[in-house]
Amino acid sequence: MRQATLHQLKVFEAVARHRSFTKAAEEMMITQPTVSTQVKQLTQNLGLPLFEQIGKQLYLTEAGEGLLATCQNIFEQLDNLEMQIAALKGTKQGRLRLGVVSTAKYFVPRLLGYFCQQYPGIDIALQVTNHATLIQRMQDNQDDLYILSQPPEDIALSSQPFLDNPLVVVARRDHPLVGEKNIPIKSLAGEPFIMREQGSGTRLAIQNLFDRYKVAVKVRLELGSNEAIKQGIAGGLGLSVLSKHTLIAEQLMGELAILDVQHFPIHLRWYVTHLEGKQLSIIAETFLQFLLENSSNIPTLETIALQNKYLITNSHEDLVKLS
Repeated sequence: MRQATLHQLKVFEAVARHRSFTKAAEEMMITQPTVSTQVKQLTQNLGLPLFEQIGKQLYLTEAGEGLLATCQNIFEQLDNLEMQIAALKGTKQGRLRLGVVSTAKYFVPRLLGYFCQQYPGIDIALQVTNHATLIQRMQDNQDDLYILSQPPEDIALSSQPFLDNPLVVVARRDHPLVGEKNIPIKSLAGEPFIMREQGSGTRLAIQNLFDRYKVAVKVRLELGSNEAIKQGIAGGLGLSVLSKHTLIAEQLMGELAILDVQHFPIHLRWYVTHLEGKQLSIIAETFLQFLLENSSNIPTLETIALQNKYLITNSHEDLVKLS
């Protein structure tokens, strides 16, 4: 391995991550034969095969798995060194790798905008994905920090809450329950519902509440996207439970309404997490402190309504345009 070059390790890591020579070549902007040559030379230096191909699928061998973990550690240490050198020079430069669940996309970009204005030398690699995929990324230590509403209990994590995440019942504006006050939760029994996919943190919180009060709803549709769910509600496919953070535009346009249902909203929190024992880079530490100190800058439905000359008129937040 002493004869292996840093370039060869980068090429191998890209192939292993994509499980594809073609995609690795595209990412590194080199030809596929060059990728194959670099991996071949690395394999010869190691004396063991790194990949095996079964059908059209590329798999890592045991040696390949070990080398991939070593490469990731080397690259992380090099990134940290660059950040430390930049800090010694009195600047904050480097890359922040951030993984967030899909619902967080409604406020995280705004915070990242504030952060990058303050630290223009920092680049952001943002991964927005569903809960299950984010957990897998977490287990594989692919990012510096993660933002999600329900951190898993079976992974050793360091987690800090930084923002409320209320879940509310959402209906189309012409639904018979819109405008009703203090609706019994059992009134939802038998209502058609659009749910997030199994494994979603939102889905788990809803199921726990409905199980507690023995409410059985008809799941008409399962969708992995909040935007698709909102379109389904607007199309009359049923009710849903969504994070209030996802509803600002629809509330202002009058397409959807929040129902005043007993035991709602479900009060969750947003957490910023990382693997316990992980040594955060200077950049990750900087963003973590920034997030904890600036989460109050995220606008709520109420503040945006007032900024746009709307008035919130009752407990389930109907909006009326001011003249």
